Amino acid sequence: MTAFRTPLKNVRGLGSAREGTGHWWGQRVTAIALAPLSLWFVWFAVAHSGADYSSLSTAVGQPINAVLLLAFVSSMFYHAYLGLQVVIEDYVHPRALEITLMVLIRFGAVLAVLAAAIAILRLVFLAVERS
Repeated sequence: MTAFRTPLKNVRGLGSAREGTGHWWGQRVTAIALAPLSLWFVWFAVAHSGADYSSLSTAVGQPINAVLLLAFVSSMFYHAYLGLQVVIEDYVHPRALEITLMVLIRFGAVLAVLAAAIAILRLVFLAVERS
């Protein structure tokens, strides 16, 4: 009986994930944000390549640099999370492994952003303390 069903009939009633548009927009917005932020980060890294710890921590501690660095790190990890999520959903077929990997990448991305934010804010507070 199922041999007479069309592909459209086979997928009717399954519904949609209802997350495709938001996911697509998230990837595009973070990609657009990462373009200028990556240029700034490369410039910042090259400009401070020979700097010692004190001058680099002072430079990172400046408010504009700290905000840009936080935006770069958070956008980068969110963009990476969204990309890895698509790869896992498309190519990992065992459901238990898919769920495990999704939890791990979400946990890893959140942990990385928190660690970076704490490190950057620590440098900001050290710069404020010095001045």
